[in-house]
Amino acid sequence: MRRDKYEKELLVAQLAVQRAAILTKRVFHEKAKGTVDKNDKSPVTIGDFGAQALIIAALQHNFPDDAIVAEEESAKLREDEKLRSTVWELVKDTRLDNPDAEALLGGPIRDADAMVELIDKGNSPGGAHGRIWAIDPIDGTKGFLRGGQYAVCLALMVDGDVKVGALGCPNLPVDDAARLTAGIGENQTDDDGHGVLFSAVLGHGATSRPLATVSLDPELGKPISMRAIDDLTQANFCESVEAGHSSHGDQAAISHRLGITAPSVRMDSQAKYGSIARGAGDIYLRLPVSATYQEKIWDHAAGDLIVREAGGQVTDVNGKRLDFSVGRTLANNKGVVAAPLAVHAKVLEAVQEVLSSKL
Repeated sequence: MRRDKYEKELLVAQLAVQRAAILTKRVFHEKAKGTVDKNDKSPVTIGDFGAQALIIAALQHNFPDDAIVAEEESAKLREDEKLRSTVWELVKDTRLDNPDAEALLGGPIRDADAMVELIDKGNSPGGAHGRIWAIDPIDGTKGFLRGGQYAVCLALMVDGDVKVGALGCPNLPVDDAARLTAGIGENQTDDDGHGVLFSAVLGHGATSRPLATVSLDPELGKPISMRAIDDLTQANFCESVEAGHSSHGDQAAISHRLGITAPSVRMDSQAKYGSIARGAGDIYLRLPVSATYQEKIWDHAAGDLIVREAGGQVTDVNGKRLDFSVGRTLANNKGVVAAPLAVHAKVLEAVQEVLSSKL
């Protein structure tokens, strides 16, 4: 099915994510994983800065009037000349092995100063009006650092509604039929058979294709769908590796209430969204660990659309759809419950019963 209205946006998103993913893989394999600390003390690698610069460069070239909400800002690069130089050496040499695709993205960034300026174009406050792109250059930085799952994430929102989403997952198996295993969250590499690009346009379904396949045809890819579940006891969950991101104890109680005996698969990033969208897993929960914490829109926008377009439903723990229209965070939501549409209500009921018992 053609996606004419957002065909260019989809193509640019796919290619921008692929180019950024090439940089992240170079960072990992060249062991240039120097880290700095952001204010919240979470690690951020040179790959985050480089990937964000490359994605914003592609968006600025093609959609110069669009706003951008991105995770990183360049203060550390401006303060640290060595770090800036390291990032620039990666950025200037990273390109797609397809001249036409590279030309569409605008080609190389001019110089290191232009790179720094591009990174800071991701400072939009977000909101309910206009075209806004959400970028997470490396979602799951800790997973990336340990060779586990991470994702390069990009989504377009129009008047607060997600219209286009792309997820590059370099360490997921290409095979859509490969079920999630306990070891998926660590000791993965992007050897042959790994690296997936998920994408979706609202109302037109979701697809997957090998991340290494660079094409100017946005329609390339296999349709994906969530696994039909007749018996919830045979389902499996995936959840965050970090206990600070999701309550593991509550998840175990929910599994017990639903009669699910398979251990939860723990992995980083929006790779969880992609995994359940193609039926490799079934249910993704991100349960609140704090009454005040607000999820960031870049951590969920692309994955939310891809799961819904694959036949799933995504809400918060109160049953409300995720609201991307209120700024840089999901201020109107708490937690995430993603599951096949047919069983989402039952999963949500179990979530609410477990959480309410703690009040």
